[in-house]
Amino acid sequence: MLVQTLKSLFRRDLERLKQEICSYKDETKIWYVEKNIANSAGNLCLHLVGNLNTYIGAEFGKTEYIRHRELEFSLKNIPATELLIKINETITVVEKALDNVTDDQLHQEYPILVFTEKTSTEYFLVHLATHLTYHLGQVNYHRRLLDT
Repeated sequence: MLVQTLKSLFRRDLERLKQEICSYKDETKIWYVEKNIANSAGNLCLHLVGNLNTYIGAEFGKTEYIRHRELEFSLKNIPATELLIKINETITVVEKALDNVTDDQLHQEYPILVFTEKTSTEYFLVHLATHLTYHLGQVNYHRRLLDT
């Protein structure tokens, strides 16, 4: 049951991320940073794609994805069309990978130590969903503030 809920939430919020990227009137502003805004919407998008491909795709989908986290924040000026392709690919990866997660696995320890303490897979997957939502809100705010 939780896996189906998570699949639905990941799809919903990744679709919303696509809508946000498509809603920029000036595509170059996807990459703007200003004053105390540390990350552009484009970099947040790359970060979310990298995060989900690492912790869900590679771990449960066995995709062999190799993360380059530093590039998630240093790459610039990737066309919106390419960001949208990356988001679509991530939707597919997340859904297929989550199909592999059993109820037993949810209660087991997540295989990678990410925080200072071990967590259950269930806890970590819920964390990933809230992490996506958190950054989605930042992208929305970024667009409304800087794409004027």
